[in-house]
Amino acid sequence: MTFRAFVLALLCLAAPAALVAQDVTAVSAAPQVRVGPRGDRLTGAQAGPVDIIMPHISDSHVVELPFGHEWELPRWQPVRIGSLAIDFSPTKHVVMLLVAALLCIAVLVPAAIAHDRHTTEKGSPKGFATGIEAVVLYVRNEVILPNVGPHGNAFVPFGLTLFFFILFANLLGLVPYGSTATGNISVTGMLAIVTFVVVEVTGIKTQGWRYLRTVFYVPPKEIPLLVKIFMVPIMTVVEIIGKFTKPFALAIRLFANMTAGHVVLLALISLAFTFQSYFVGLAAATMGVGSSLLEIFVAFLQAYIFTILSCVFIGLIRSEAH
Repeated sequence: MTFRAFVLALLCLAAPAALVAQDVTAVSAAPQVRVGPRGDRLTGAQAGPVDIIMPHISDSHVVELPFGHEWELPRWQPVRIGSLAIDFSPTKHVVMLLVAALLCIAVLVPAAIAHDRHTTEKGSPKGFATGIEAVVLYVRNEVILPNVGPHGNAFVPFGLTLFFFILFANLLGLVPYGSTATGNISVTGMLAIVTFVVVEVTGIKTQGWRYLRTVFYVPPKEIPLLVKIFMVPIMTVVEIIGKFTKPFALAIRLFANMTAGHVVLLALISLAFTFQSYFVGLAAATMGVGSSLLEIFVAFLQAYIFTILSCVFIGLIRSEAH
């Protein structure tokens, strides 16, 4: 665990935060929903029956606080570039991304310091630092290095940053008054773009001019010339599309899994209020507890999957150089 990993965590935060700030969530303005078309919470005569699902999984300019309080986030004037207006005002998901980054620093930096101190004084770590060391070593030795290929230590900080940052962002959705920033397609999309840039820059660095072979299809020599004429343009298009389907799959997988889990959980809770029955409420609460435990597992699983697939993509483009 190095300081560079935590610098990368802040970089991962800054990029999605900028894009999420642009994202003006289009939430239905129907009377039964208390979220306006720009993500603002409706009050007074505009407010209808409380919707407990959409405000939790959608972005807004309001952060819920304990005891019924709310924190109205500042609204800034949109920045205009020609006819395009970009809103950089902070939103709830931007706040959750900042909290996730701060949690990464607050948990991992003290653990690294304690690990070094215990190792120097007693020869081995102890306590919480031991648990963090076990997770870091597993991700490094079983997820990152086997997939990125030989001499892959340079990618360990990036892989660890992805894993812990996404993990904390996922888990914040299970905390009271929290929100799942990774349930926002802008956040997962920006994480996928960061991974895409790392993969392609790695390909250019390791392959040089041979990198163009990953863009333009080069048929084997034994294929007849007439077949090459038809294959090259078709397969080149396929190669280019393949470059973009990988980050697209990363973004959609994380977004869909985190959103679906919370919709199921909140739908189960809503059954008790819909039927107004103690028996239904008890059954819904039991299933809700089971769903929450499953969500904890999914939070770890999705962070693991995003990290391992990112490392696989890096390893694939590095292997082209050998």
